[in-house]
Order: sequence, then structure tokens, then C-alpha cells
Amino acid sequence: MDLQLLADGHSYRLTPASVHGILWLQTHFESQHWELLADGRVTVSRLDAEALWQDATRAGLNVAPLPTLSPTR
Repeated sequence: MDLQLLADGHSYRLTPASVHGILWLQTHFESQHWELLADGRVTVSRLDAEALWQDATRAGLNVAPLPTLSPTR
């Protein structure tokens, strides 16, 4: 696994799980965000998570499938 997208309410926490995942993130995000990305402290919307998942899998990364959103109570 290179990247994980973990459900966090109505958004997804982006967590790198390998060196390849971190390198891919560094090529797609500005340097001021790298520390937050490496620490898994970035959340994205479902739409952005789906786009990120598609782009990363096309690049050959192994990305955990998106979990479904659980209903809000």
C-alpha cells in the first residue's frame, strides 16, 4: 500500500504508507504542505479523494479503496 484515504466524517484523511506514496505526494503538492502530508494530517473532500485516487492508481501506486461514507446520526 502506497497511499490510504481514511474516512474522517464527510472528508478523507490522506495518509502515505510508503516511500513511493510520499514521493508521489511531493510531486503533486507544494513544499509547504509536505510535512502535513507526510504526517497524515491532511483531509480532502470525497470528490477530491476520488480524483486523487484515480490519478495515483493511474501512476501505478497502490491506493487503499475509498471507504463508504457512514450516515450522520
